[in-house]
Amino acid sequence: MRLGLLLSNIRLEEKLLIQEAQRRPDVELTLVDSREIVLDLQNERSLDVLLDRDISQSRAMHALQLFQNSGVKTINSYEAVRVGGDKLLTSKALHDAGIHTPRVRVAFTPESALSAIEEMGYPVVLKPVDGSWGRLMAKIENRIAAEAILEHKSHLSSYFHSVFYLQEWIQKPGRDIRAFVIEGETICAAYRVSDHWLTNAARGGRAMECAVTPELHQLCVRAARAVSGECLAIDLMETSNGFTVHEVNCAMEFKESLKAVKADIPARIIDYCIKAARAAQHQKEYQHV
Repeated sequence: MRLGLLLSNIRLEEKLLIQEAQRRPDVELTLVDSREIVLDLQNERSLDVLLDRDISQSRAMHALQLFQNSGVKTINSYEAVRVGGDKLLTSKALHDAGIHTPRVRVAFTPESALSAIEEMGYPVVLKPVDGSWGRLMAKIENRIAAEAILEHKSHLSSYFHSVFYLQEWIQKPGRDIRAFVIEGETICAAYRVSDHWLTNAARGGRAMECAVTPELHQLCVRAARAVSGECLAIDLMETSNGFTVHEVNCAMEFKESLKAVKADIPARIIDYCIKAARAAQHQKEYQHV
């Protein structure tokens, strides 16, 4: 099986995936560095499966689309990365699927964003629609802070900063949950614990094991299905009314979670890549009969 790993930086997660793939005698591994590849529009690619591990979502999306259109099975699909990598599109997909998710407002100017914040009530969370690692997020607690933060954001250069994505503030118990879904199964979950309101591992959140209850499993599988994802991390918060899903992560990080969970996440990912490659090959053979 010819497995490609789409990447640009090799973090601990990629090292573990590479080591796991190299242990499999039936896997021929190719590292596909998005900083170096040059793609054309031809319909031939020498891979069976391409696993997206790129930290650049924009590069990943374009590469996935080209590989996918040439008949290569991609994990995740272009569509899953397009939706899962955009917080607004994720919120809409979750809402449309009937999944409990925080209230959201979106505006496109500082003035309309301020009106939306006043309507939602303080505090409110402002996020970039395409961000990760808890970067450029703000908990806005009053009008003075709102005016200053919105002005600063309006001067940032990226197009995405002209989209003001506002999310309801959820009072969580000093933690949230990251759950891992592969092929319709919630294989494990970990609490991310922090004294700060941001619990991302990149911001110092500590992992503790979280039991995968039937409720958690079913909700995470529904969230993955809502964005058409096959290999995802689902981020949830606990509320007085149960879980609420606030983010979906396609090229998910798991190094911190490995300290707390029993599942071998890299092995499960490679297992699924092999299974998906075989299924894709059988489908091609069937189509040629």
